[in-house]
Amino acid sequence: MVALVREGSDIRNLLGLDVETAKGDLADPDSLKRAMRGCEAVFHAAAEYTLWSPEPNRLYKTNVEGTVNVLSAARDAGVSRAVYTSTVGALGNKGYGTPGTEDTPVTLSDMVGHYKRSKFLAEREAERYASEGFPVVIVNPSTPVGPHDIKPTPTGRIIVDFVNGAMPAYLDTGLNLVDVGDVAEGHILAMEKGVPGRKYILGNRDMTLKEILDLLSSITGIPAPKVRLPYWSVYPMALVSTAISDYLTRRPPVAPIEAVRMARKLMYFDPSRAVGELGLPQSPVEAALERAVEWFAANGYTKGR
Repeated sequence: MVALVREGSDIRNLLGLDVETAKGDLADPDSLKRAMRGCEAVFHAAAEYTLWSPEPNRLYKTNVEGTVNVLSAARDAGVSRAVYTSTVGALGNKGYGTPGTEDTPVTLSDMVGHYKRSKFLAEREAERYASEGFPVVIVNPSTPVGPHDIKPTPTGRIIVDFVNGAMPAYLDTGLNLVDVGDVAEGHILAMEKGVPGRKYILGNRDMTLKEILDLLSSITGIPAPKVRLPYWSVYPMALVSTAISDYLTRRPPVAPIEAVRMARKLMYFDPSRAVGELGLPQSPVEAALERAVEWFAANGYTKGR
């Protein structure tokens, strides 16, 4: 097994695994071809996952152009099968509590922010390769939770902020949580059983943000915030916070406007296709959250708690 890593990347999550590393970059097609030499299958899970960037164009270069480079290299290398990691953010969702599916109608204009737009366009590229005969299976993870979130991702940041007491209030929104281990298993199942060109939601349980915070409270003993902020009160604060980051600090905003705009919808999704066709596990999200809390504490993200 070969893992593509950029020069200077944090590879702590690869330590102790029976995996060979190959230096390369999504923007360097030659490095991709070298890394894939002799490989039978490719998992393309690399992406820039951020709800704010000082260089928004970089998201399109990484997420869209990088996907084209990976799939082109895989096709040229004679790879027999590929799995492309998209996101439920690229799928249709009415947002009123009705779960979205792989077939819910959606257009580019439905995408909020650069991250979602870039992943939507990248998914279209994966579909194009599949239509041209290259066997690409698409998976759409929902909101994975669990250990080893070294960045942390925006999802992990919710947990870290809660434990560190940096979440005094909450918005009325909702997410579909899934154990990150089930997401990993879903990738393998998609490689083994997935239909090329077909999409599979790797998700599990729809929960309001209040329910997630209450569950974190039961795990940690830390009181959950009781104040629910209306959307109209948070939106102007997010505009100011993002503007300060864009034009002054060039550091991530406290409240990215993209995150607040996304929160207007209940991001609920139906994983029935992946469960039925692939056998996607549905492990309890309570245990996944508990492991995430323990890992963040053990690795210094939540010191003093």
